[in-house]
Amino acid sequence: MAAAVAEKPAKSVRAPKVADQKMLIDGKWVDAASGKTFETINPATGEVICRVAEGDKADVDKAVAAARRAFESSAWSRMNGSDRARLMHRFADLIESHADELAALEALDNGKPFSIARAADLNLVVKCYRYYAGWADKLCGKTVPIDGNYFCYTRLEPVGVVGQIIPWNFPALMQAWKWGPALAAGNTIVLKPAEQTPLTALAIAKLAQEAGFPDGVINVIPGFGPTAGAAISNHMDVDKVAFTGEGSTGKIVMTAAANSNLKRVSLELGGKSPNIIFADADLDAATAGAFLGLFFNQGQCCCAGSRLFVEDKVHDKLVDRLAGMAKSQKLGDQFDPATTQGPQVDEGQMNRILGYIDSGKTEGADCVTGGKRVGDRGYFVEPTIFTNVQDNMKIAREEIFGPVMQVMRFKDADEVIARGNRTEFGLAAAVWTSDIKKAHNIAHSLRAGTVWVNCYDVFDAAAPFGGYKTSGIGRELGEYALELYTEKKTVTVAL
Repeated sequence: MAAAVAEKPAKSVRAPKVADQKMLIDGKWVDAASGKTFETINPATGEVICRVAEGDKADVDKAVAAARRAFESSAWSRMNGSDRARLMHRFADLIESHADELAALEALDNGKPFSIARAADLNLVVKCYRYYAGWADKLCGKTVPIDGNYFCYTRLEPVGVVGQIIPWNFPALMQAWKWGPALAAGNTIVLKPAEQTPLTALAIAKLAQEAGFPDGVINVIPGFGPTAGAAISNHMDVDKVAFTGEGSTGKIVMTAAANSNLKRVSLELGGKSPNIIFADADLDAATAGAFLGLFFNQGQCCCAGSRLFVEDKVHDKLVDRLAGMAKSQKLGDQFDPATTQGPQVDEGQMNRILGYIDSGKTEGADCVTGGKRVGDRGYFVEPTIFTNVQDNMKIAREEIFGPVMQVMRFKDADEVIARGNRTEFGLAAAVWTSDIKKAHNIAHSLRAGTVWVNCYDVFDAAAPFGGYKTSGIGRELGEYALELYTEKKTVTVAL
């Protein structure tokens, strides 16, 4: 992500006008079976953007049936890998040609600045689909030497109908992370976008139709977790469910999958990532990286470096620099080119973050800067930095998912490794040092799925991402994500 942000963003645009939205089932845009709709809100103003069809079990049943027919149809199941690759490249080209309008929808629905949505999110979306388009004709098994006069080989085959439930913090990008490997492997999809941010999922699904995907291969059911999400997780004809979100919901998804048909499950969950800065680091780079690592996307990142460990010798200097950067943030309308921090995604999330800030103050941490809501219109929270944070404080243990940084002192490598690992999470981590031996020691010792060295938030479609411990099961991106969407079949032939 960091690399993508550095690219030149598109010019700013006005907030788009959006008509009421239907859902996509079997190639048709339809109302919910119940006739229900829900509002999606502009978090910068609290105003309604449009109404969206509200799916539930009846709609999921129709979508799964359509996905099953499409999976078994020769138009998809027998499509050559090279043809599937061309289809995915065409899809990526269409997304790229509509990147400005998709970024505008993302900004409007999520609240992130348009310039960031365009330069970071949409660029990474296009790269993800192109990466997996390259895999579509390269999924192959192996020959296996076994005892006796036999020819034994393996095949990689698609899992089947996959249910996918994505979050609201990076809607278009999380959709790409799910759709890319699933489509490359030949699966069919029933997707539930987050109820806070359904607009880009629906717009991108229209582009998939334009690209030429057969009816039923892609189905999109907007709705709520306890209804549409539960129906996907419980469905007896869904072969695999992929979920990105917070841990308690992940457990519900996993339990539902186990209690139905033991469908495969992959989970990308929360984090409380340690970001470790040693005194011998390049402090300019470390300060910028620490700030990006927490405050990017209004702090709404699962891998945010929210536990910032700073060596005693440079602690005060670094805090002063970070506080200055926080005070220079410009909060405001997501379509204003000067805006560097948009609103939180909704009122509930804003209030949750403010509750954590109150907890930090109550437990004795020092609020160096920020700590309050901004204005009374929209859901803005000041960029906030706490020092004198102890490991047992609530703000140091729980995922806040907002622009709230906790800074903690440490003395040596052994201490910070132990404290960095003293968490139920294990999604990401980072270390900043000029000592390469120390860097590798820290990277090898931290129990996290991704460790960045002298950088933060560097993502690429080829690099796997996922967590240890309660941060999830499985890896998205790279070759490893294809394992989530393929079955391995062994064929043995007597000769």
